[in-house]
Amino acid sequence: MTTENPWRGKVAIVTGGSSGIGEATALALAAQGANVLITGRTAARLEAVAGQSASIEALQIDSADPESGALIVAKALEIWGRLDLVVNNAGAGHPMPMAGYSAEAISAMAAVNITSPSVLVKAAHEALRETKGAVVNISTAAAKNAVPMIAHYTATKAALEQLTRAWAIEMAPDGIRVNAIAPGPVKSGALTGMMGLPDEMAQQIEAQEAAQVPLGRRGVADDIVPWVLRLGSSDNAWLTGQVLAVDGGWALRS
Repeated sequence: MTTENPWRGKVAIVTGGSSGIGEATALALAAQGANVLITGRTAARLEAVAGQSASIEALQIDSADPESGALIVAKALEIWGRLDLVVNNAGAGHPMPMAGYSAEAISAMAAVNITSPSVLVKAAHEALRETKGAVVNISTAAAKNAVPMIAHYTATKAALEQLTRAWAIEMAPDGIRVNAIAPGPVKSGALTGMMGLPDEMAQQIEAQEAAQVPLGRRGVADDIVPWVLRLGSSDNAWLTGQVLAVDGGWALRS
């Protein structure tokens, strides 16, 4: 017996879709028949991902822009006329010891990790209500523990998890499900990219984190993507307000 593909003809938005988990999610959705709008700040990277599938369109936009949510949703509706899934994957973070705290740096991180998902969900609400769609937020397993040096990154991601639970209640009457995934240490280039660490330091941290994972290795994007699709699928009709750690047991360590 064959099962109908829940993604064929559906439309998804994936922020931060030009690399890492966002890129892998967009390609997986397109491979299953969905149309996908990816966003990011770097045109060349966006074009490289969109060039891999005729079902992927790219929009160069900065998630820190307070107008980004309305612009992203408008673009998806202009192209495909519907919206079924929002994946809030774009993130901002970098090492920041207490001596380096600044209002500007903290505000910039919060703009991407808290404000951007909020304005995007607000803009997408009506379209998601029409399709009984879903939202999947990408957090981090590090938000469950105290992690000096990246305290504001983990704090803003913890805030995103709290928003996940609040949105799940607020949007439930409209049939919209909201869940989050908290990945553990994943090989995504985030340490040298988003975090801005030198290669040698990034390699040291990667080796240290791999040794801490009970299942014995760092994750890869393909460990995370199936759960994004599962939580976002219309087949998942009765799960909302949950934060799922996909981390090889990393957050359980003492």
